[in-house]
Amino acid sequence: METLGLFALFPILLVLRQSVILILLAATAYVHLVWGDGYIVYLIEDIWTAMDNSVLLAIPMFIIAGALMSRGSIAERLIEIVSAATQWMPGGLGFATILSCALFAAISGSSPATLLAVGAVMYPALKTAGYTRSFALGAVTSAGTLGIIIPPSIPLIIYGIITETSIVDLFLAGIIPGVLLTLALGLYSVIRNRHVPRTAFSLPRLVAALRNGIWSLLLPVILLGGIYSGYFSPTEAAAVSVGYALLIEIFIHRELGIRDFFAVGLQTAQMLGTLFPIVAVALSIKTILAIEGIPQDFASWLQGAVSSKIAFLLAVNAALLIIGCLIDVVSAILLLGPILFAAAHSFGINPVHFGIIMVINLEIGLLTPPVGLNLLVAMTAFRERFRDICVSVLPFIAIMIGILLLVTFIPQLSLLFVTP
Repeated sequence: METLGLFALFPILLVLRQSVILILLAATAYVHLVWGDGYIVYLIEDIWTAMDNSVLLAIPMFIIAGALMSRGSIAERLIEIVSAATQWMPGGLGFATILSCALFAAISGSSPATLLAVGAVMYPALKTAGYTRSFALGAVTSAGTLGIIIPPSIPLIIYGIITETSIVDLFLAGIIPGVLLTLALGLYSVIRNRHVPRTAFSLPRLVAALRNGIWSLLLPVILLGGIYSGYFSPTEAAAVSVGYALLIEIFIHRELGIRDFFAVGLQTAQMLGTLFPIVAVALSIKTILAIEGIPQDFASWLQGAVSSKIAFLLAVNAALLIIGCLIDVVSAILLLGPILFAAAHSFGINPVHFGIIMVINLEIGLLTPPVGLNLLVAMTAFRERFRDICVSVLPFIAIMIGILLLVTFIPQLSLLFVTP
């Protein structure tokens, strides 16, 4: 009965539109009163233990790197390379938009940063080139979500921390789903915009773009190559990305000034001021839940209520798609990760595979109202009506759900590069 009371607390507070930090604090207080003998000192001890984790340092580092590259010219130079290479294709500029988002996601790890950095350049370019306003809005808003599945990904790092799953394995598992999503969205652009006028291929333009952007293009190679080769950890990779971005933008591109550093620091502090208190409380509640065996109790109940692994996966996908409409990606992982992780384990689902399923579901949630983060960012950045943005992303959501089902029921797509 106490466990059911805990699970009832989440939807009640969500319906009342309370903040995530308040929901977590209420849940933590409930857990400590019911299972922790009312000693609030446990909360402080758990927070201290949970935050004493070097992996958490990767999050602010990737946020800083994304902010530096957004304010510098790395994004613009990557976009120029991709545009020069794809301009001859039907819907080539749309394909370039998708691919540019994928490349920038591979060095920033953040969905909003990807949307803002690429969208600021490509949204007006698409409209000028004759693409419909609806497609241009949908493409930059939807492709911006690739930042949370293509490694390095901040949500994958948080899932790894909260469930004690290898972050390197999660990054490896995100490669094929990320490529599939990129190609599927790109193919849609080619088919839908096949009648839009295109420019003939220009080798001089491509050579010039590569010359100007080669340092930007090397960043994802260095970053991901170092992680997958085992040369440095995800946390060290985040530090490398900051150092490399500073080196390139200050000494080679010479795009950053003193005011830019102040803006980067302020943006990072604002994001971390919101994120880290939530992470701290969520890790605290995860600790006492694990000690008391609550996730295992829920998993046992679920096994009796759900007849098969397929039924469980379908139910989880449906639930996460709905939850993604109500709360942001990081909050959903922190709130539900430990409980759903234990349930997935009881059905024999690989924890890395389940992490990819969960993140793709919540990636789609970035595009679904009322709380779709990318919808709100796009509305602010492009000064378009919220309704128009919601309509523009519908075809892209359908494509992403198709890829989600493929990844859900063909585990090899996410586990191919993961060592058993």
